[in-house]
Amino acid sequence: MSSPDSAFRIVVLASGSGTNLQAVLDRLHGREGIEVVGVGSDKPDAPALERAREAGIETATFPRDEHPDREARDVAIGDWIEARGAALVVLAGYTQLVSAAFVDRFRGRIVNVHPALLPAFPGLDAVGQALAYGVRVTGVTVHFVDEGTDTGPIILQRAVEIDPAWSRAELETAIHAVEHELFPRAIGMIARGGVRIAGEDSRRVIIDPDG
Repeated sequence: MSSPDSAFRIVVLASGSGTNLQAVLDRLHGREGIEVVGVGSDKPDAPALERAREAGIETATFPRDEHPDREARDVAIGDWIEARGAALVVLAGYTQLVSAAFVDRFRGRIVNVHPALLPAFPGLDAVGQALAYGVRVTGVTVHFVDEGTDTGPIILQRAVEIDPAWSRAELETAIHAVEHELFPRAIGMIARGGVRIAGEDSRRVIIDPDG
């Protein structure tokens, strides 16, 4: 593994149970010079924070009511991220919208996982949207974050075929399984320098097959 000074440092923001965080910890943390150096949350009781503590990772909380507005909170989060020396910000079930200033501060260095094949079913409750439309195929998208809602350049996608007999819980289980494989894979590719946006403000992402 690379020395600490050359590590590819990641900060994860999470609001919920942290299963995608756990996948990143299990598959990437401490391997090939990749280190998760902080986990932040807007919810002090988020189970994701306990997962981080169990792994010996520093945590921080940024509750909404402790900041005058979203912009001020994002400044505090951004300062904390930069103090950790993070090269990448990973949104793993982080339910708060980040401000345009935050995106600009970390442009090209924020990634998110979304439970649909974007641009289909952006925003909240993508699984519910897919079920309501009766589609036979949905999936998972890993993308860079921009100022829009799930509109950033797409890194990786994988389809999930929907069995018409499935309940919502069964579809969610199938999607989570793909998320837990695809998200760490994309982050690992970024850490190895195998992913780049084609040009300024471009929506096209170039993947190095060896990355």
